[in-house]
Amino acid sequence: MSALDLLARPTVATAKSDTPTRRLSPRKLIVTPAVLAVALLATYAWISTRDLDSIERTSLSGANVAQRLREQIELVAVSTLFVLVLAIPLGVLMTRKAVRAAAPLVMGAANLGQAVPAIGLIVLLALWTGVGEGTALIAMVAYAVLPVLANTMSGLRGVDPQLTEAARGIGMSAWGVLARVELPLAVPLILAGVRNALVLNVGTATLAAFVNAGGLGDLIQDGILTQRPRVLIVGSVLAVVLALLVDWLASLAEQLLRPRGLEVG
Repeated sequence: MSALDLLARPTVATAKSDTPTRRLSPRKLIVTPAVLAVALLATYAWISTRDLDSIERTSLSGANVAQRLREQIELVAVSTLFVLVLAIPLGVLMTRKAVRAAAPLVMGAANLGQAVPAIGLIVLLALWTGVGEGTALIAMVAYAVLPVLANTMSGLRGVDPQLTEAARGIGMSAWGVLARVELPLAVPLILAGVRNALVLNVGTATLAAFVNAGGLGDLIQDGILTQRPRVLIVGSVLAVVLALLVDWLASLAEQLLRPRGLEVG
């Protein structure tokens, strides 16, 4: 089989598979949100039947919980956006021949960010940059950049060299090969890295309360400091539910955004 035949193979696969694997099963669409809804309703019913004191009523008021949840989502969304803007172009760059020798140094730096415990990283940054949302975002980006960077590099390195050679042989520029051959083939691994980064950021965002950046960590911290287990439980349940919901949404996006020619029956 010639290199040109190899290059044509993804196109043929795309045409043939239109595509049972792209359809989302009812089980995948229903089970996770149903379980999460039951968990939330059970928690709400449990809290509603308790005689709350003034501190618990203040912490668990609808306005306060909604604000903490909004802050958590904003921290996750903004930090993940920065991770994507930083990690994907950097991963592409580190697979180019001219700068490939620098890849171990870049990966070492990314590994260092995740090797340090998240709470330690946030505290160290707070000593340097002060408290606030910016410190929390820097820590979250440093902690979550590794899976996207590593998966981008692995996905691009895993492309069959014969495909890129064939693409160049039919006159594609270096940019054309990257955009039309390498990146589409690397998409599944990149999406898996993004999914991991999202879940990591949801967890790390709960620690933002230690640097006065808000989020659901405020509820958890309030529950610990005021010795109110009910507040602690509600904050923890909301953090877990949000992490599972984000993972579920990311899994749907991972399946829907996967190039059709790469789907496996």
